[in-house]
Amino acid sequence: MQYRILGQTVPVVELLLNNGESIYTQTGGMSYQTDGIEMNTNARGGIMKSLGRAFAGESMFMATYTARKDNAIIAFATTVPGNIKPIDITQMPNGIIVQKGSFLCAEPGVEMNITFTKRFGAGLFGGEGFILQKAQGRGMLFLEVDGDPIERDLMPGEVLKVDTGNVVAFESTVSYEIETVKGLGNIFLGGEGLFLTKLVGPGKVILQSQNFGDFVGRIIPFLPSNR
Repeated sequence: MQYRILGQTVPVVELLLNNGESIYTQTGGMSYQTDGIEMNTNARGGIMKSLGRAFAGESMFMATYTARKDNAIIAFATTVPGNIKPIDITQMPNGIIVQKGSFLCAEPGVEMNITFTKRFGAGLFGGEGFILQKAQGRGMLFLEVDGDPIERDLMPGEVLKVDTGNVVAFESTVSYEIETVKGLGNIFLGGEGLFLTKLVGPGKVILQSQNFGDFVGRIIPFLPSNR
């Protein structure tokens, strides 16, 4: 399989598949394709995994696209302006933890499974939900990044505190928890929300410059109302 990323504002990842090669995504994720590609929609991994994906904010069902001839092309686009981050999971034997909404598409050898934060209560009230996804296996994974990607390689014990909506993914070696912003004045007047994601190295962290939840919150007051 070969791929290239096209566009800048709302980019697509365009994949060149030979006969028998496949790629899977959420239902409704395909942007365009050439002739010679077969689509199969199912609850990839079974009902329990599909329910887990629903809890993580993804589609219950996955669509697998398989080429039935050489040089077939299929493309998947981001849902909002941003970037696409390609990751070779084969190079990450411990896997990578992915924030909900970041998964775009992957080769069949990449398994996506739900995973929980170590502190259930903190994750539940942390603004992004307590269920994340762990990607591991072999093959290419493509993540959707809102805005621009920022990558950091954390040293052992190094701490990075991030707004929960700006986390895209991090290696499994990075510990993760939600902490509360300290001080009543900061909580009510600081404008940054109640929680921060605390990431502790070692390992790679991928962030996004755009917090789409904050963006939506800013434009809602300007939308027409029926009242």
